[in-house]
Amino acid sequence: MKAALLKLLKEKAYEQKEVRLASGRLSNFYIDVKRVSLSAEGSVLIGKLLFALIRENFRGAIAVGGLTLGADPLSTAVAYTSFVEGHPLDAFIVRKEAKGHGMGKLIEGGHFLPLKAQVVIVEDVVTSGGSSLDAARKVKDHGWKVLGIAAVVDREEGGREAIEAAGFKLYSLFRKSEFANL
Repeated sequence: MKAALLKLLKEKAYEQKEVRLASGRLSNFYIDVKRVSLSAEGSVLIGKLLFALIRENFRGAIAVGGLTLGADPLSTAVAYTSFVEGHPLDAFIVRKEAKGHGMGKLIEGGHFLPLKAQVVIVEDVVTSGGSSLDAARKVKDHGWKVLGIAAVVDREEGGREAIEAAGFKLYSLFRKSEFANL
């Protein structure tokens, strides 16, 4: 499964071109995980692989989520897989800022989780670690305990170090170096 997902990411998500990343940095390549996570095959592979990673490294987790939009298909795929596998993990979505209307929620899907719930932040691509840490801070402020970060790709550009300096563990399915032969 892992080889199949890497092949999909290389074929459908990886592009050699100059782009500005969410971190503000310029890069000569881009990995658009959404191109894979929103496909039927990619969703199944990501759900199974991230669920296995979370079960192995974050045993007490009862829910997964992260910053919208990249984490949305990931957390949904993990939630689905976890239910099918008999170890349900619910999903939640962290907004970049609270809604200005309705209930004004910053976190969607979390109303059913108890205070101090143990959760995992999921991330499509970690570069500087800023998005993961933003989601972790918002979730902690909400009263939950963040066990760590589970990512599809670690770009190996300082994100792991920033996340670990903040007291969290980062586990990823892939690293930038695995895309090096392109």
